[in-house]
Amino acid sequence: MMSLPGIGRLGWVGAGILAASVLAPTMHGAQLRVRDLDDELVDPFKAPRDTKAIVLVFVSTDCPISNRYAPALARLYERFQPQGVRFWLVYPNPMDPPEAVRRHLTEYRLPLPALRDPRQDLVKMAGATITPEAAVYDRERRLLYRGRIDDRYIQLGLERPAATQHDLADALSDVLAGKPVRQAAAPAVGCFIADFAP
Repeated sequence: MMSLPGIGRLGWVGAGILAASVLAPTMHGAQLRVRDLDDELVDPFKAPRDTKAIVLVFVSTDCPISNRYAPALARLYERFQPQGVRFWLVYPNPMDPPEAVRRHLTEYRLPLPALRDPRQDLVKMAGATITPEAAVYDRERRLLYRGRIDDRYIQLGLERPAATQHDLADALSDVLAGKPVRQAAAPAVGCFIADFAP
């Protein structure tokens, strides 16, 4: 496992190349509920009729790469939420209590609603392995895209000055245009969700 100065014992993962054929199976009709920050059970797929896509973004309070994506996530939310895209930040670390998540949302100016997934039910459903990693679903709970937000991180410790591919934005644009998602999966770089296992 690779470690970077100042990171501590965080688990990291390099780019894991995903293919459309390995996207997690759909959970048609299944009700999966997790806790919000008020400890209420929430079904993230229960959405208004005009919802065109549901996005789960798996994040961590203490993953530096995940935290560096906070401004990009806020911009994506502000751009796509008014067009019928429902966003959820999903915190899969069982050691993050609601107070820590609230502090994280405030500190990083994240306007997105948040869910806690301490048993990693949403992680398993989406097949997510990294923070940050996004999963895009349609209204029928079909997984349309899973992977990185963009290609800013080439690998651990190697970052472009700016992203050249905007995978999550492209996937959402395709869904809103009624087109097939042009790329169903893209490699994510960040922290291993497995390191947060309950």
